[in-house]
Amino acid sequence: MERSFAAYGASHWVVLILLAVGAVVLARSGTRYRGTRAAEVTGRAYAVLLVAFHLPILVYDLSPARFDIEHSLPFQISDLTWMAAACALWFRWQWAYVLTYYWGLTLVPQAMLTPALDGPDFPSIDFISFWGQHILVLWAAVYLTWWMGMRPNWGSFAFAATVTVVWGVLVLGFNTVAGSNYMFVNRKPDNPSLLNLMGDWPWYLGVELVVGLAAWALLTWPWTRRYPPPSSVSEIAGT
Repeated sequence: MERSFAAYGASHWVVLILLAVGAVVLARSGTRYRGTRAAEVTGRAYAVLLVAFHLPILVYDLSPARFDIEHSLPFQISDLTWMAAACALWFRWQWAYVLTYYWGLTLVPQAMLTPALDGPDFPSIDFISFWGQHILVLWAAVYLTWWMGMRPNWGSFAFAATVTVVWGVLVLGFNTVAGSNYMFVNRKPDNPSLLNLMGDWPWYLGVELVVGLAAWALLTWPWTRRYPPPSSVSEIAGT
């Protein structure tokens, strides 16, 4: 009999530790390889890995035996993030990097900390698909930033916010017609999540937007700060 996945059980802790360790290793090693040919080649290999991992799962979910309009379509932010990450890693497109950076470093960790995963534990395909998808895209955001030297700015912030809101509105309309709940914009997930602290529908959508934009602003600010150098020795000495 297969064991069911339990939030903050042994398998959950293992993947969270794996995620954190991998992100730290990537960030620390990035300064050594940033701007090198090795970083570019490895980035393209990473893009191939993302497609090779996700595409078969997408095809499997869309197969007649598996298809469920409420869950199979690639409408979740995590679905869009791996596609954006693959484009950014291969082509170094700024718009793709921006979406990977903001979505990968905020929305993906939220999904991992409060996973909406109701099914068998490791090594089931649902378990591997869910965790592999989220871990790989977050690592991609770290890789693009620390290895490939790509950076967000306030224009990036505005672009990501606009795309996210527009996509959320479109998905809200689709959910209303199809009876689905992609992105949890029509109702809260059944599992405990941060949305439970944000009020009832539709108010939690507004709270989520404000909190998300604040988090994105904090992720933008360090890269946009400017430190003008002192103009004289006396300024350096503070006199």
